[in-house]
Amino acid sequence: MFGYRVPAPDEAMLISGGRYGLKEAPFRVVTGHGAFIMPMFRKVRYLTLSMQEAEVSETCVTHQGISLNVRAVIAFKVGNDAESIVNAGQRFLSDQDQMSVLTGRIFAGHLRSIIGSMTVEEIVTERQKLATEVLEGSKQEMATIGLTVDSLQIQSIDDMGAGYIAAMAAPNNAAIQRQAKIAQAQADQAAAEAQQASARKQAEFARQTAVVQAQYKAEIDKAQAEAAQAGPLAQAEAQRAVISAQAELAQRQAELRQQQLVSEVIRPAQAEAEKVKIMAQAEAERTRIAAEAAASNNRVALDQMLIAQLPQIVKEAAAGLAGANVSVLNGADGLGEIAAGLVSQGLTILESVRRGVGVPGPNGGTPPAVGGGTPSQ
Repeated sequence: MFGYRVPAPDEAMLISGGRYGLKEAPFRVVTGHGAFIMPMFRKVRYLTLSMQEAEVSETCVTHQGISLNVRAVIAFKVGNDAESIVNAGQRFLSDQDQMSVLTGRIFAGHLRSIIGSMTVEEIVTERQKLATEVLEGSKQEMATIGLTVDSLQIQSIDDMGAGYIAAMAAPNNAAIQRQAKIAQAQADQAAAEAQQASARKQAEFARQTAVVQAQYKAEIDKAQAEAAQAGPLAQAEAQRAVISAQAELAQRQAELRQQQLVSEVIRPAQAEAEKVKIMAQAEAERTRIAAEAAASNNRVALDQMLIAQLPQIVKEAAAGLAGANVSVLNGADGLGEIAAGLVSQGLTILESVRRGVGVPGPNGGTPPAVGGGTPSQ
């Protein structure tokens, strides 16, 4: 709106051209809001309320007469209340840069005054005390010109080559160096102990490694010895196996030989024995028949009985040969020959019985002797 003005957040708007609340105040102070300005009847100016900075580098003489160059930085601003704004506006509105210049001069004077009452040792070791006293000394003076101080920092204190501060610091430096040497010696000792511990560990590790290697070598030697012995042992085992196999083969051959003997000797002998047994039985039977025939004087009946017993005789002979191990080499012809032989043996037995009892042969004469010979005269 035409004629309406609003100051910035860090500014105070000063309106001149009328009567205002403050006694003898030459202008109206407006902050944080706007105001309607009548053109041609009112005049508006702006005063900064932002933070300002002033640097001080001042040569001061201590209570001991030693010159010190002190550098400090002051942070300040115009106070927020209307009275401080009016005081600052009356002094700095036309040249606001003068606030830093005047503040620096005020603090330089208070630094010289306060340092003159202190020793170098106090100034060096109690900087915060120095800053606090300077702030307290300049507070009222700064308030008079509408300024407030936020902080004061002592940046450096220099004796300008006199060596006093260095000499004052020498004992502390010596103590610090001594402590540093002690710390270094302790560190060296700790390092040496650590190195010795490491060397002991390495020696122990080497010893354990040697023990393990010796055990490993012993196991290898043992394994090699066992491997070297394994050759002769394996050979002996193989020889034992061969001997066992040979013994088993000999036993098998003996069994086969025994079976062969049974087949070639024992069974034929058994067959021959059975044959003799049959012939002995037939002879006994002939004797019995002859005795019975002689008792009855019936030759014909005896002859018929003998003929009737012929098949039984042949059967008994065949039964005797049945248990014998007889090898038939010519098939059916061989079987026929065996059967013919059995019948011939039966007839021979019959003829022998007849001769024994005096029965004539089939032609009326004396029967021929066993074996096909001529009858005796």
